[in-house]
Amino acid sequence: ELDQALEWTTRVNDTVHEIVHGLTPFPFVKESLDAIHPQADALCVSATPTAALTREWSAGGVKHLVRMICGQEIGTKELILRNGASGKYGNDKILMIGDAPGDMKAARAIGALFFPINPGHEEESWEEFLKTGYERFFDGTFKGPYEDGLIQKFSAYLPELPPWKQRN
Repeated sequence: ELDQALEWTTRVNDTVHEIVHGLTPFPFVKESLDAIHPQADALCVSATPTAALTREWSAGGVKHLVRMICGQEIGTKELILRNGASGKYGNDKILMIGDAPGDMKAARAIGALFFPINPGHEEESWEEFLKTGYERFFDGTFKGPYEDGLIQKFSAYLPELPPWKQRN
């Protein structure tokens, strides 16, 4: 079973390398990273292979706006957040921006704040972060009603069952 799992993940990584090219960031991503860059130690934390992330972040013109790109080889998202920020900053000074429940779970595991990118509404989410979210993070008004409202909206976009568990 382990051999089969390794073969599958290797094939997935190879396929990503072969077919994913020329992606550009969603609107408002670069502007958001530009806005936080002078004040934040931003990391890219992903389950994608680091080589693919580095290639795409470079091609998208945003690689220079993060301190480090951390892919699947580095560890779990929680481990990366814990090693990269936990204990270095107060919990109200650590923000995970993510588009999946696992991102929120990783943030919560270390006591960090969470800004959700809503599935199917990525541009709107990034615009919200640029116009309001990042300022609230830096001025200390993110936690509480603002974050709770974002998470409530995020949760409403998620299906009760993931597609692979739904019956057709």
